[in-house]
Amino acid sequence: MDVQTGLERFLIAPPRELIEARFGLLCNPASVDRRLRHARNLIEDKLPGRLRALYSPQHGFYAEKQDNMAESDHIRDPVLGLPVFSLYGKMRSPTADMLDPIDVLLIDLQDVGTRVYTFITTVSYCMEAARRFGKKIVVLDRPNPIGGDRLEGNCLSPACASFVGRFPIPMRHGLTIGELALLFNDRFGLGCELEVIRMSGWDRRMYFDDTGLPWVCPSPNLPTPASVVVYPGQVLLEGTNLSEGRGTTQPFEVFGAPYIDVQKVLQAMESDSLSGMVLRETAFEPTSNKWEGRLCKGFQIHVTDREMYRPYRTSLALLRAVRMNHADRFAWKPPPYEYEYERLPIDLICGDPDIRERIETCTPIDEIEASWKKDLEAFADMSRAYHLY
Repeated sequence: MDVQTGLERFLIAPPRELIEARFGLLCNPASVDRRLRHARNLIEDKLPGRLRALYSPQHGFYAEKQDNMAESDHIRDPVLGLPVFSLYGKMRSPTADMLDPIDVLLIDLQDVGTRVYTFITTVSYCMEAARRFGKKIVVLDRPNPIGGDRLEGNCLSPACASFVGRFPIPMRHGLTIGELALLFNDRFGLGCELEVIRMSGWDRRMYFDDTGLPWVCPSPNLPTPASVVVYPGQVLLEGTNLSEGRGTTQPFEVFGAPYIDVQKVLQAMESDSLSGMVLRETAFEPTSNKWEGRLCKGFQIHVTDREMYRPYRTSLALLRAVRMNHADRFAWKPPPYEYEYERLPIDLICGDPDIRERIETCTPIDEIEASWKKDLEAFADMSRAYHLY
């Protein structure tokens, strides 16, 4: 059976107590139904005149902004004539004025299952603001595109909290955006009035291409479900001078730098860090971002078995192998990164400076993984209480 999203279920039977409410909608181009019709149009057709304002996350209302700290301005939606308040600009949390036109904020965002993806931080800020200003949050749930039965990585250290990671959850968290909202609200004390409109037909073992839903990229550099599968590991490269493939047609799937010796890097990879995937040698010239216009030597990740592939472990092993062979050229990217001007981006992305330090000393990946095993198991046990599926 195909998956029915929270948006689709909301449109079939809007909760009676909400029908007369004034709605806002936090959305972007991926906020569509299975026929690729946008949520704002569908809600306006179902409940004429009830939608009063729109809100956009990082990358903008049209998902047109390419990179971090590329801010969006407030605009007016040309389709409905409604104000669109940017939550990735001068303000990253809604103000009283932004929420004044509404009673209920509907959230319909496609998350990607990875702690550093900023949509979930924006959701948490909206929840805090809703509590402060007496509004209700309704999350229209969507699939975790990399499944809900796999968790991976260390839990965020509080010292590394930032816009790319606010709460102590692992890199690959295994929750839907609705489940995360429930966890944030209860476990981390956001305490807003919250309702989650569940999906039907979604199973925790599903990847996005199992759902029967169309993929619309939620941000410019996650164009396909394949790019999302590698993202929980390859996002680490944003904290380095390696190209993560921005400025190519296959961001996060391809990566490299002018100084890479691909054979040496392959030989330094631990065999059990290559499970479920093939590293194919390639070369590319980014049209923007790092190494723009320069020939980069590197690899494309081809995932051959998603059940065996562990993206976070694989990318940590890749960083270790590059560091071992190119310590004179490899470098951690300096700040700023996502409005942090002092801490290293890699520490914010990893969520713990100890991970960086272990890569610098070429610690075996098994030993690095062992350091977070207990915390990951504790999170798995705790988060089950918020499973809706």
